[in-house]
Formats: sequence, structure tokens, C-alpha cells
Amino acid sequence: MSSGAMAGDAGWQDAEIACASLPDQRLARRLRQLLDQLSSAPGQPMPAACGDWAATKAAYRFFDNPRVTEHGILAGHFAATAARCAASTGPILVLQDTTEFIYGRAHPGKIGFTKTVNGGRYKAGQPNVHTLCGVLMHSSLAVSLSGTPLGLTATKFWTRTKFKGTWTLKRHVNPTRVPIETKESYRWLENLRQSIALLGTPERCVHVADRESDIYELFCLAQDLRTRFLVRVQTNRLAKAPPAGRRENADHRVFAQLDAAPWSGTHRVTVGGNAEETACLRVKFATITTLPPIGKQKRYSPQALTYIHALELDPPADRPPIDWKLVTNLPVADLAGAVEKLNWYALRWKAEVFHKVMKSGCRAEESRLQTAERLVKFLALVTVVSWRILFLTMSARVEPDARPDTVLTIAEINALDRIDAARPKPRLRRRALADYLLQVAMLGGYLARSRDPPPGTMVLWRGLTRLHDIALGITIGAHQRCG
Repeated sequence: MSSGAMAGDAGWQDAEIACASLPDQRLARRLRQLLDQLSSAPGQPMPAACGDWAATKAAYRFFDNPRVTEHGILAGHFAATAARCAASTGPILVLQDTTEFIYGRAHPGKIGFTKTVNGGRYKAGQPNVHTLCGVLMHSSLAVSLSGTPLGLTATKFWTRTKFKGTWTLKRHVNPTRVPIETKESYRWLENLRQSIALLGTPERCVHVADRESDIYELFCLAQDLRTRFLVRVQTNRLAKAPPAGRRENADHRVFAQLDAAPWSGTHRVTVGGNAEETACLRVKFATITTLPPIGKQKRYSPQALTYIHALELDPPADRPPIDWKLVTNLPVADLAGAVEKLNWYALRWKAEVFHKVMKSGCRAEESRLQTAERLVKFLALVTVVSWRILFLTMSARVEPDARPDTVLTIAEINALDRIDAARPKPRLRRRALADYLLQVAMLGGYLARSRDPPPGTMVLWRGLTRLHDIALGITIGAHQRCG
């Protein structure tokens, strides 16, 4: 049993499972216990997190129960996310991204496949091409404009019985003439629709995604649902010719019209989280009437979309230049509006960090569960634990003076107080969130030197593991009687 459960405080887990959709209270209690165990030991194997064989066996039975689904596990977290979004102010950025969890199995057919990779060539010269076993996950993460992750709004897990590759499929069929409902890329539209249904305020939501979501059907769906999107462009789509100017064929493409637009100004940004390294970007924007693909012009109508282009001036030789082309249905009237959208798109990296916490911090790819159904339920639990680690990290940066009990449990705060009281020179000079999370990070190896950047997720998940071990020892010692 973890320190939070032994201490008897409600803990953050209760809010994340209060609306969980499980068949009975017994399974709900098991979910609460599993979430407590995995969050107390992020990255540890299931037997180490559970503590004994009885609890481990109960966890395996939970994942093997056909009445338990990943959607039932995450229903409580979705409801808590909606509450946090309702309590926040300003636009909500919904970051969509896809990731893969790769597993090595003797019988990969029980899980499925993700993609084909080229492993070089054999000695005889034949290509060494093999298909990876694993599970794919498409997630939508809601964040505030300050970068605080408010929680997941939609997720989709799936596997493939076989994988031929996109380029192989394009030899046999024109993908622009295939209905979007039959493609894997339909997940972008499904998550957008589910996120809007959950949050209930489409006018506040801005769906942010990378070039994989450059899908015309997504733009039309956002227009129908009266919500907003901000997507990085990869396709040079057909465009309506401008009312005045040249009439060459090049003017009937989006990129040509964007290139013809004048530069609006420059903007300086920080590169790679290093405040000392900056880049100067030239910025332009243009509103272009974009046409649907030729094979779908009877089904979809033209869209008046705004394109933003940011290009780095004098890039260094050790990295590629910053070259972003974004498309949005948000209004952009001037350079400040374009820069605002660039800053919003820069927050998309939070989704990458979230997946990094799942893989590196919680070590989701090291699970030994043998079927896709069990792995998906395990990954659903890991997403909640990973969100909390990222939430703690960003909360200390956004609201450093907040009370520690806004994000930490009573058991965690008491353990940190006891640790600090045992030091010759106390470090907790004030009861602020940033001070407490700094102590957690130092338990994970953060040095807190004057020029060090703020603590990241890596030191925080290591520190949380040590903190819960210490809290467990304190709780056990408090129950022992002497004399």
C-alpha cells in the first residue's frame, strides 16, 4: 500500500476516477488502488509497484477483465479535465498527436503491428525489413495559454493486423479519392468531435496539430462544429485565383499565393528552451480561398483560410532553419495576431513531452502484458499518471506562489515537511508551490544552481518515486509503538 493510501488523505486520484465508467464499486476501488500504486512508483514494473504477489495478481485480473475498458478507466479523467477547463479562463488549446508503443514479443500477433522499418541488409545483400509489434495511441491534450496541461479530452488506441506502408498503398489507390471515414487519419476528426462534445464550448477551443493533420476534411468539420484549428501545412493545395494580378497556373496553388504576400515584420524567439539562444523570424500571413481536392469537390466546399509563414533569418549551420507554414480559421489582422498564433503552435511540443513522460518516465514500453487488450487498459492508467507528472512540472512554473495543496497531496506535503525539518539548515522558507516542487526535484537529482533551468519532468518523476518511498517509511514509523 502506498503512502497516500496509508495516510488516509483523499488524494488527487479520487478526482480522476470519480466519474469512471466501471460496472461495480469493487472494480472502482481496484482502479483507485492501481492509480495510487502506479503514481507512487512511476516507471517501476507492475510487481514492484504493487508490492506483493496478491496485489500484482489482482492488477492482472483487472487488466484481463472484459468488463473493464480503456474508455471506462479514462471516463473519470475526462470529466475532471472538463471541470478544469471550465474553471480556467481564455482559449483552450487542444493538442493532438500520435505516438507508438513498441514491444518485443515471441508471439506478436497477440498484440499487432505498428510500422515496418529497414534494418539494413543481410550479408547476401537482401534487405532486412521487419514489422514492429506494438500499440498506437492518438491523444488530445488540453492546455491553457500559459502551458498548464489541464488533462486529456480524447484518446484512441489501436493496432494493425498488417502494415504495408503508405507509399505502397499509394501505388494502388489515389488517397485523395478515398472517403476519410475508411482511413486511419479519421482519428483526427474523431478526437476533434469527442473533445468538443466533452468540453461543450467549441468557440473556446483551438485544435493544434502537426503536418500529419493537414486534412481538408478536418478543416470542414471544424467549420461545421464552429470551433477553431491551427495546423502546420504540408500540402500545396488548390486555391482560388486572386481577383487581381497574374493568371498563371502557379497562382492556383496556396504556396504560390503565400509566397507573393509581403513580409509583415520580424519576431525573435527562444530556441530549444535555452534563453541565451534566440532566432529572428520573418513573418507573413495571407487569407486564401482554399479548394478541396479534385476528387472531393462535390462533397466539400471551398474554405477561406489564413496562412502564416515564419522563416528564420541567418540560421546557424548546426541545425536546420525554422520554417513554419501554418493554416488556421482564426482571424489574423496584423503582425501581432500572427505572432500570437506562432506562440500557440509552439505549445504543441507539450504533447511530445507528455508522450516522453509515458515512455521514459513511466516506461510504458517495458510492460510484459501479452495481449493488446490488456496493454491498452494499462496504457490508459499510465496516461493519467503521466499527465499528473507534467501537470506538477508546469504548475510550479505558471503559478509558483500557489498553495502546495493545490497540486500535492497532504501525505506528500507532510513528508516534505518532515524531510526539511530533519535537515541542519531548512530549505522550505515559505509554503509556496514552487518551493515544495523544488524539493521534490532535488530528491530526483536536481542541483538547483543559480543558472540551472527550471526543473523538468525527468527529475520530477524520479523525485516523486523517492518521496513516496520516504512517505511510506514515515507512515510505517508513525504506527510503531515503542516501550
